[in-house]
Amino acid sequence: MPAIVDEEKCDGCESCVEECPSEAIKMVDGKAVVDIDACIDCGVCVDACPVEAISME
Repeated sequence: MPAIVDEEKCDGCESCVEECPSEAIKMVDGKAVVDIDACIDCGVCVDACPVEAISME
């Protein structure tokens, strides 16, 4: 399953964007958005997020 971003928790720090090996995360209106077709389900973004706004469900 692709990563899911909790928009309420996301503070727009872009840590996940920098760490994503498949470049599946982009910033839209200051929030991280995951391209589900590009996401490789690796979970790197979950560990990279300092505010725990990303999960793998």
